[in-house]
Amino acid sequence: MQRSAHFVLYARSNALDHARLGVVAAKRFAPRAVTRNTIKRVARELFRQMTLPALDCIVRLSKPVNTKAGPATSTPLKAQLRVELQRLLQSQAARRPVPNPGPGETP
Repeated sequence: MQRSAHFVLYARSNALDHARLGVVAAKRFAPRAVTRNTIKRVARELFRQMTLPALDCIVRLSKPVNTKAGPATSTPLKAQLRVELQRLLQSQAARRPVPNPGPGETP
């Protein structure tokens, strides 16, 4: 598990030959759909640009990024989110995956 100012990244190796991504952006931390969609779009774009080992990654928004009173998205907000997400995903790029135990195997 890796943390940044607004996100938590959970990563676990998988039995596939490629990495997979899941993004969770809760309404209570990003009340506007535009903001949630921007977070998902930026995360997916960065994920596609990375060369990752066979991992299942889940990026979860863990702190509020804005409120309904403020702007839905802005250039500084997008830049901040991009930097945080890029740092989190790069932390997994150098990671060597440890195989998950199969059913009936001990870790």
